[in-house]
Amino acid sequence: MDANDGFTRFALAMEYWKAGMLDEAFATFRDLLKRDPGYVGAYYHLGKLLTEMGSAEKARFVYEKGIECAVEQNDNHAASELRQALVELDWND
Repeated sequence: MDANDGFTRFALAMEYWKAGMLDEAFATFRDLLKRDPGYVGAYYHLGKLLTEMGSAEKARFVYEKGIECAVEQNDNHAASELRQALVELDWND
């Protein structure tokens, strides 16, 4: 296992989250995006995690950064999912 691999870090963050280890999941997602800010899929999940942790404003920021990243990469599907997550966040606020 390569701890520097983006997918490995993403999978580890998801496992922490599933195990209820939210702080560890957050730190792992944050580290992943620090190492690889172009890992678009992490923005969606980090935003959801932050929402679950009660940090809606941080989640909003993460979604917006993810949308920017997805647009830069011409990843319309990811941009659409992130926009939808942002709408849902605003709806629930």
